[in-house]
Amino acid sequence: MRCTECKGKGMCGLPHCPIVSRFHAQIAMKPVSSYQGSSPSVFIGSYGWPDMHGGPLLINDNDNPPDWLARKFGMEEIVNIRARTIRGRSALHTVAGNLQEIALSTVPLDVDVVFEKPVTFSLNFDGTTAPVGLSGPVKKMNVLGSARVERVVDRITSDTDMGATAACGALRESAIDVYQIANLMTAGMLGKRRTFVPTRWAITAVDDTLSIQLKKEIARYPPIEEIRLFTGEIFGNRIVSILVPGDWKYEMIEIWGRWTLWAGEEEVIVQDQEGMIKKGYSPISGAYYSARLAVCEYLKDVQRSARVIVIRNISRDYWAPLGTWVIREATRKAMIHPPVICESLDAAVRQASATLGSDTWIHHSLLIPELRTQRTLFHF
Repeated sequence: MRCTECKGKGMCGLPHCPIVSRFHAQIAMKPVSSYQGSSPSVFIGSYGWPDMHGGPLLINDNDNPPDWLARKFGMEEIVNIRARTIRGRSALHTVAGNLQEIALSTVPLDVDVVFEKPVTFSLNFDGTTAPVGLSGPVKKMNVLGSARVERVVDRITSDTDMGATAACGALRESAIDVYQIANLMTAGMLGKRRTFVPTRWAITAVDDTLSIQLKKEIARYPPIEEIRLFTGEIFGNRIVSILVPGDWKYEMIEIWGRWTLWAGEEEVIVQDQEGMIKKGYSPISGAYYSARLAVCEYLKDVQRSARVIVIRNISRDYWAPLGTWVIREATRKAMIHPPVICESLDAAVRQASATLGSDTWIHHSLLIPELRTQRTLFHF
């Protein structure tokens, strides 16, 4: 059974998953029955929906990927933080007010938490959220101090007549980052009909909602003037983005090489695409929407439209799944670098293959043949 189907559940028959074991080795703390310190964010699980459980994430560090990258953390350091992070679990009605206060605050709040029993190692990989090493049932929880809330966040979360889609867009326009927007959504602070949302659902929903709004704006812009190729890499996730003049279309191709994190003896390649409307959930899962958001942000900034091919190539350097934030930030990193201007689509494909070190992805693309054969008004 390949790791891509198992993700640490033990389907291979080995007594210990090598990935889980390496993650477990980073835990440098003994089980505790109480915690007093920072809570930078909240986590709501999807199991048992709609009767979900959730609680605070407990770590004396930020739960903010851009901050980790700005501090030049490597994978080992980030895994060390996540392995020591405790996920409190409780019925949501018992901790609702505390969780919402944590989500509202722009700085981590201090909390005092007592667990029903000592926390234990409890790790699940889903590819969307960053993994958490420890978990424990919450017996009692108190927030110490008051939340520091930005004015725009207070205004929008207080407006119960504003839909969740409009709220997400208003927060983005006010420069509230996608991570806090997702935290507010998971804590049930946005929209008319407010409810807690599983964290993994909220992350993808925010990426999807914001990029759909940006697509509508991009559709009004003129096309880029030339074919542009962008590259960037974070933690063994190499992104190549090809932008071709035209109206909005988007394709993503994901390449898992042999013996990489979620692949076995054979290379695994997954593809998905869209026009102005996306039908169904992507087989690439949350990474599809995270990369799309980063490209839409770029096109919004330059006020141009384009047809986009994003290729993500994952190497063996990516030894632990850290969540879709890696793809979002790797694509953002690619899009801020000066592009290579290509004289033709074929030249861009060759350059992309040279950068990726492989051309096996090409025959999986459906957009490349379309771009080679279709002529539009932009050609005249």
